[in-house]
Amino acid sequence: MPPAVLRVRGISKRFGGANPRMVLSSMSLEVAAGDYVAIMGESGIGKSTMLNIIAGLETLDTGDVLLDGVSLAGLSDDELTQLRRERIGFVFQAFHVLPYLSVAQNVELPLALLRMDAEAIRERVGEMLDAIGLSERARSMPRELSGGELQRVAIARALVHRPRLVLADEPTGNLDPDTAAQILSLLKSQIKQNQAAGILVTHSPEAARTADRIFTLTSSGLVEQH
Repeated sequence: MPPAVLRVRGISKRFGGANPRMVLSSMSLEVAAGDYVAIMGESGIGKSTMLNIIAGLETLDTGDVLLDGVSLAGLSDDELTQLRRERIGFVFQAFHVLPYLSVAQNVELPLALLRMDAEAIRERVGEMLDAIGLSERARSMPRELSGGELQRVAIARALVHRPRLVLADEPTGNLDPDTAAQILSLLKSQIKQNQAAGILVTHSPEAARTADRIFTLTSSGLVEQH
């Protein structure tokens, strides 16, 4: 069994002042290199909050999150920012592709933030555009792309720096079923190829079935589906 990339240990989170609302309670999860898990759950149960905590974007009340053995609780804001840049890739429902940058420029952003050598950036971006089948659209602007193409660009940008952890939040929510199936296949193959740990948050049972393991987030924690 590959070593765990991500360890979530008994995290809990409340929101509110005088009458706090418990969103997450004693949630634990381990995801190894090359392991791809799906998390389902009703709206408002805390799926996006869980992803934000795992990414160090949201504080937690109890528990701990460890990425490659490093506890996020002990890191400063600057250290968390650097960790996200180096080790985490995000894919969202809304693409978040920058409209004033070309396809290639969007994909190279994470590498530029890491101050990689220009030639290494060109090579890595070329490899990713080949992998997502958009080499011929490298100079195209986002307005010229379909929704499925935009999501492929978003996946390439999330994976170009070879992150240890990939977090995908409803990445096919805006896509038709055929395009969604293509995007999910691409996402899974890239996670496996890069030996990343992958977490897919989705409302779709069809999307969840593409993962290696499926969990349901409930008020008392994660329940694995068998």
